[in-house]
Amino acid sequence: METVQELIPLAKELATQKPNRKLVKLYVLGSVLAFVGALLGLVETVCSPFAAASRQREREAALAALRDARQPPGLQTQALLEKGKPEAVPASRAPVLRQHAS
Repeated sequence: METVQELIPLAKELATQKPNRKLVKLYVLGSVLAFVGALLGLVETVCSPFAAASRQREREAALAALRDARQPPGLQTQALLEKGKPEAVPASRAPVLRQHAS
């Protein structure tokens, strides 16, 4: 509210004086830039929830990829077999995991 109270005397003073052409261009340019800034702020406010949801989906996809990469190879093949066949496949150790003779 203070800025409006400061603008009113400024507008009255400008009205009493005859402003030159450069001053009018400067005020018009400032007004246009302020309007464009307000418009961009409004667009950013409206679009920010959609951008946040997109980033959240990307983050979840990256975390799922990391979890799959950390999973041991035996569990990955078991998961692939379970995805391929609708019936349950008994879990067995992969011979690659056995590093010593029994």
